[in-house]
Amino acid sequence: MTTHPHLAGFLTDLDAVIADAPADATGALWRLTGAGRGLDSNLIRLRPGAVIAEHAEPALDVLLVVMAGAGRIDTQDGPHRLRPHSVFWLARGARRSLTAGPDGMTYLTVHTRRPGLGIGGTQAPARTATAPTPAPASTPDEGGETACLLHRVCPDCGRPATEAAARYCSRCGGALPD
Repeated sequence: MTTHPHLAGFLTDLDAVIADAPADATGALWRLTGAGRGLDSNLIRLRPGAVIAEHAEPALDVLLVVMAGAGRIDTQDGPHRLRPHSVFWLARGARRSLTAGPDGMTYLTVHTRRPGLGIGGTQAPARTATAPTPAPASTPDEGGETACLLHRVCPDCGRPATEAAARYCSRCGGALPD
């Protein structure tokens, strides 16, 4: 078996990240970074009573692990109590909302890395060294340039809001830019 020790290793102590974060810090306290990874992960803190409105992740399964505090997740199956070390699997397409308890809630999400955002009709598949990507079809995208949607990207966790009128991020609860 071939091992690649440089491709894995200790990243951080999440308890230390939570303890070292300012008490009023919300949104993403930590996120997985690095080129070539196949996963994304975020440590999110919600204020006491904060609500992440009902939404669905259409493309990815998400694993949610409560690290501190407590709250509730509402799914199509009904409400579920969350407390430290609760683990919740959310299948892609599953609708859910989160509500932090009276002491707030800090949780870790883990999911497959999202493909990069692209401009245009379709996104080309990733290139590999052994299978070059064929030339794109000769049909050009129609409609010109897309409108700038930076006002819908969460400054805390980078997730684009799917609802045009959203004021808060559906992933971390952070305020979206005006």
